Amino acid sequence: MKRSLIGAVGITLLGISVFASELNKEQKRLEESGVVMQEVLNVPDNIPHELLEKAECVIVFPNMLKAAFVVGGQYGRGAMVCRTGNKFRGPWGAPAMYALEGGSVGFQIGGEATDLILLVMNDRGMESILSSKVKLGADASVAAGPKGRDASADTDAWMRAEILSYSRSRGLFAGVSLEGTTLRPDDDANEQVYGHAMKAKNIVRGENIVVPATGRHLVSVLEKSAPRNESEHAASN
Repeated sequence: MKRSLIGAVGITLLGISVFASELNKEQKRLEESGVVMQEVLNVPDNIPHELLEKAECVIVFPNMLKAAFVVGGQYGRGAMVCRTGNKFRGPWGAPAMYALEGGSVGFQIGGEATDLILLVMNDRGMESILSSKVKLGADASVAAGPKGRDASADTDAWMRAEILSYSRSRGLFAGVSLEGTTLRPDDDANEQVYGHAMKAKNIVRGENIVVPATGRHLVSVLEKSAPRNESEHAASN
């Protein structure tokens, strides 16, 4: 009986290992985005819940290397999840892959990996991101997001911004400036995740898009933390 149990556990672990090894790099990146989002929300002084509830989309860039920023060649890839519906009032939808590149970022010392999270707060920011490549600070306004109790103190700053940005490095969590960086859809990555060509706009705007297995963790974390859009814009439509 004991040997049978050990054998069954061994087979299960082997199956998980085989599944993980079969994932391509973009599927692994999408899985990691869910892990990062969960870890960030578990930090006591993290993204204010009231802001996450008002966000229309969340973009997660796991494991960007600061060392690349020193020479001005920063580049990160990650996943964006948006609320569904015409006015982004519905449940969180399927993830679309995005890339962040260029510009000068306000943290250029050190070589450790840094996770970035962007909150897209209104329709203007969302439409800009869906339509084409956008330069943050020019095509779409961006601000370092307040954290914890600072949300109420920085109300004017974050209400004016279309996108709020956060970073996490070595366990430290803070808002970060991303002005001058470029955000664009990564449709090559979308094809790797979904197994066929998919445009980011069609993923976000499409109906009945099935969330891939590797994106379920990220979507479920958002559904659990902020299931409804609590912004005044959503309430008035």
